[in-house]
Parts: sequence; structure tokens; C-alpha cells
Amino acid sequence: MSDLEHRLKHDLEPILGQADPRQRISAYHDMPYALFRYDPEEEFTLRQQVTLLETRLSQKGKRVRRISLAQCLDAAMRLHRPLAEWFDVERELGTETVVDTVHSVLSEGESSLVDLVASQLPEDGDPLHDIVFIMRTGALFPVYRTFSLLEQLKGRVHVPTVLFYPGDLDGAAGLRFMGVLDAEHNYRPKIF
Repeated sequence: MSDLEHRLKHDLEPILGQADPRQRISAYHDMPYALFRYDPEEEFTLRQQVTLLETRLSQKGKRVRRISLAQCLDAAMRLHRPLAEWFDVERELGTETVVDTVHSVLSEGESSLVDLVASQLPEDGDPLHDIVFIMRTGALFPVYRTFSLLEQLKGRVHVPTVLFYPGDLDGAAGLRFMGVLDAEHNYRPKIF
């Protein structure tokens, strides 16, 4: 059993399988979410293992909803212009300009990432039965860091939620997105 599988089965699953996982998933009552850190190279293994975890949790009466940040990114970008135009802009103005522009798109307005994610949360979700998995976080690299997303979701998430985070642990609570960016040490959610 790999470290990834072990942490999913022995650290995360027992908490999510509880009648009310909110107290163990987070120390903050208004932030019932946590981060599950994994090595970016294990993306496909993670997806397989999360599918198995979802099946086991559903057998315990839990309803799991997945939110794909890759799909949210795609939707936000398409709200502004067709993808082919984004590619043309990148060729003309360079990657850095497009990264800055996409970051702005995800940070404000009708296409903000936090609003797109919040719109997919279960309406009238039951924290005793509903669980949300936020997946495909690596799709946001390098345009958007998840720290902003989690802070802005505060008060909008009412069911146990896990954001699967590709990156490296830096100290007790620091995370380096995709193992590349400088570590962010301000994450308040529990890190598995």
C-alpha cells in the first residue's frame, strides 16, 4: 500500500465516515474543510483512489459530490472568450500576460472561481450525509493559488469538504503548490 493509499484509508476515510465528521475535519466551525496533500506525479493514482473512497463512503450512506477545478477554470475562461482566442492572445502577448489575465478572470466578477465552486456545492446540504471533494486543483497552476479560494469559501461551505492539493509540505502547515511555487504558510484548514 502506497503512502497515498494509506493516508486516504487510515487518516481521511475514518473521519469522513463518521456520523458527523465536521469536528474532526477542521478546528474551525465555519470552515468544515480540509486539504489532502499529494505529490503532483500521483494525480492519476489519486483519482483512482478517490473513486474507490467515494464508493466506500457511499456504502456508509454518504453522498459525495465532486467539483472539478479544471472544469471551473474552463467555464470561467469561456465566459470571457473562446479558448482559441486565449491561445492567440498567448502567442501575441506572451504567457505571463495570459497568466495575469486569467488570474484576474478567476478573482472577480461573474466568473470568479469562488462563485463557480460555490454554485456547485449541494443546496441545503446535510453535513451528516453530504461530502464534497474538490479535485483537479493542479489545473489552476500557475494562474491561481488555492489559499485565496479557501479563504473566500469561508462561511459558504456547510458540509465536510476536502480539497485535494498537489504539492509539497513545507514545515507543519506550509504548502508549495505543485512543488514549485514558494510555500504558503497561511493555510488554516487541516492538512492530511
